Amino acid sequence: MKLLLKILTIFVAVGAVGGAVMMWMDPSGMSWGGEPMLDLLRAKMPWPDVFFKNFVPSGFVLLAVNGLPQILAALMLFKNHRLAYWTCLACGIILMLWIALEWWIWGFVALSNIFFVLGVVEVVCACLNLRIGRKVIPF
Repeated sequence: MKLLLKILTIFVAVGAVGGAVMMWMDPSGMSWGGEPMLDLLRAKMPWPDVFFKNFVPSGFVLLAVNGLPQILAALMLFKNHRLAYWTCLACGIILMLWIALEWWIWGFVALSNIFFVLGVVEVVCACLNLRIGRKVIPF
């Protein structure tokens, strides 16, 4: 299960970093079909004139919320850090919340559904590893 968690964290991190870079390379979303999504973001999210003129701020948020934490979780797993599974648990929950927000904005989209399932798998694997190791809450 630890190997599965390593693969999941790296996969989600690469997806988040790739998505952020894609948003920065073409902030309008024209080349990757994101233009209609920008209109939905402007309609449903607060401060549309500040944060949703283009996808640059969204790219930074994607990197900060999903990319960097997943990278941290992967590194902690590889280093056998005592809080690695707790970090994976938090990352899985964050990913599911992120996708729930996407569902609210755009509705059900295949890629979002896949990443939600990956978040569920990450949470389940982290919980099973915590239970197997009989770890207690570290704080």
